Amino acid sequence: MPKLHIEIKEIRHARKARRIEEILRNKIDVNFVSVSASGMVQLEWDNNNGQTNPSTIIQSIEQLGFKIGQIHSAPQKNKSTGHHEISSKLLFFGENTELYFAIISGVFWLFGLVISLSFNTVQSVPTTLFVISCFWGGFFTFITAGKDLLKRQFEIDFLMLFAAVGAAALGKWGEGALLLFLFSLGHALEHYAMKKARKSIRALSDLTPPVALVKRDNAVTEVRVEQLMVGDIIVVKPNTKIAADGVIIKGTSAVNQAPITGESLPIDKRPSLQWKNENDINKLTPENRVFAGTINGSGVLEVKVLKQAKDSTLSRLITLVKEAETQKSPTQHLTDKFEKYYVPIVLIVVILLLFAFLIINETFQQSFYRAMSVLIAASPCALAISTPSAVLAGIARAARQGVLIKGGRPLEDLGALSAIAFDKTGTLTEGKPKLTNAIPYGKTTKEHLLKAAVAVEALSDHPLAAAIVEGGKKELGATDIPEAENLEALVARGIKAFWLDSVIHIGNRRLLTEITGEEIPPEIDRNMSKLESEGHTAMIVHQDKDYLGVISVMDVARPEAIETLSALKELGIKRMIMLTGDHQKVADAIAKNIGITDPLGSLLPEDKVTAIEQLKATEKGSVAMVGDGVNDAPAMAKSTVGIAMGAAGSDVALETADIALMADKLNNLPFAIGLSRKAKRIIKQNLIISLGMVAILVPLTILGMVDLGPAVIGHEGSTLVVVLNALRLLKYKL
Repeated sequence: MPKLHIEIKEIRHARKARRIEEILRNKIDVNFVSVSASGMVQLEWDNNNGQTNPSTIIQSIEQLGFKIGQIHSAPQKNKSTGHHEISSKLLFFGENTELYFAIISGVFWLFGLVISLSFNTVQSVPTTLFVISCFWGGFFTFITAGKDLLKRQFEIDFLMLFAAVGAAALGKWGEGALLLFLFSLGHALEHYAMKKARKSIRALSDLTPPVALVKRDNAVTEVRVEQLMVGDIIVVKPNTKIAADGVIIKGTSAVNQAPITGESLPIDKRPSLQWKNENDINKLTPENRVFAGTINGSGVLEVKVLKQAKDSTLSRLITLVKEAETQKSPTQHLTDKFEKYYVPIVLIVVILLLFAFLIINETFQQSFYRAMSVLIAASPCALAISTPSAVLAGIARAARQGVLIKGGRPLEDLGALSAIAFDKTGTLTEGKPKLTNAIPYGKTTKEHLLKAAVAVEALSDHPLAAAIVEGGKKELGATDIPEAENLEALVARGIKAFWLDSVIHIGNRRLLTEITGEEIPPEIDRNMSKLESEGHTAMIVHQDKDYLGVISVMDVARPEAIETLSALKELGIKRMIMLTGDHQKVADAIAKNIGITDPLGSLLPEDKVTAIEQLKATEKGSVAMVGDGVNDAPAMAKSTVGIAMGAAGSDVALETADIALMADKLNNLPFAIGLSRKAKRIIKQNLIISLGMVAILVPLTILGMVDLGPAVIGHEGSTLVVVLNALRLLKYKL
């Protein structure tokens, strides 16, 4: 099914986005369309009859008077026309012309008001000032309303202009001027807010440098990043941006990955010894790979390009963020549905009020004035912008922190969570075992115990053996370790090898009982039991007839796990569940150490899916699943919100997760949840403000207790408040 992403310039209001959405939805074969207030359009359609294609879709948008920006997944790239919602020829002072016009309108209105109240002058002086104020305040409103009328559409611009003209016709020039001033000011600030949030997202596009230094034929040449090919070797100078995703082949440096992953500290990078054979960035260790848009430190790096510019992690992130802009939240769907029925009801009420003079004892002028007051009081401008402004600002703020939130639904759902399930391996733990203990027995020294263990385990290809060798060598330092030989694997018991003219056995209790014919010494058994109860995998080391001691390995918890889980608890997450295939004892031990409330062990992959379903039943449907987005994909799909860690290095994680933490760290999870809860609160506040103002003003205007002026101030004031309230999310800090 073909997809198209279009960026439309100069969508200035949420209602314009809805109008485009309705028109495109009625086109033949269009299955899905969503338009954000920031100007992003996402479409999907069938090719059954050939009547719908990128050209016809673009033509439909241009016929509405909008300028096309970037086009993705379409034959035409970066196509543009000479049309705006408001022609660029009329933007005399740049993008903020409407704001400047509104300010000028306000100044003239204020002068007119002061003169009319303070000076005994002829009425023509303040009236002239009010007329001038109407011109500046109604300039863009008149143009937009005129275009709407030519298309036989009645939008809020026309209704406000009609109300202002009606007020002027009744001699209420001051109130008409106030209406146009505040309406244009509200529009200008709404447009400014959308532009600010949009720029925050588009800043991602500026991260990649336009050119790169490529080594070809023993010479370094400068080429555009779009021309880089997989396999090219690029040179990255100190303190410059990295141009492509790739593997380091030469040089060491500390790289600032904050633009992509949100990590606060630079990450030390070094060459991969196998760089010639490396072709998949997802399989590289963090210290060997770099991403486009990250910033090199003080060293010179040479990088083998593994992804073209259009396929880089940054490019995919930008595309997904733009898609997220178009994904409406449940609240936004609800308000859209509400407005669909609300607006016609308001218009019917206003029309009936126009003829109130036929029933009650008042003039037509009084009925008309009351109807205009009700029209302004009941207009849903604040309601229309209350949710999309908060969602867009929240997504933009998250993207700057290295958190990809794929739309309004995950943003709202994340803020409502009370339980989070974590996969253990690689999420709460580092994902690879480490040597945790070496406890000598009797007269044996720790150094001798480690030498024996390292020498024998160096011959094994078992994952635990690698951990023992790495940890042992690190602890022994530069000490020489004689090599062992003749390794023999003893199934389900351990291993055997020859070292320093002696036989070394490393294994479990069963092995040592078999070779000695005696019970394990009580001290050895106690040490084993203690380590096993704490989640360690413990092994006995034995040389000839002597016990050397006990060593243990464990997949240790991430350094940030305790702090992260503590922060989540403070945010109100009541249950933190760990899902693991490890034995329940191991799960219990790890949970106790890091602060997990519900450890669930001995789970097969399908058991994790069942566990999520059971949790959703007990937690009223709100459970997040945090994992790597690959092995955990089925469980994440069943959860309310799927959260993938380390998504910067995983294409699959970027696609499968509802929320992607770009860094392979848990630190950003409390930030994401805190931001979502803040966004949810702001959305609720905006709804209360917008609907509350309508609920107060409409009865008062119908009863004649509030005139046009106060209705204008209340209506436009609520619009300004919800926009400014939403912009607070751009400054959010945990």
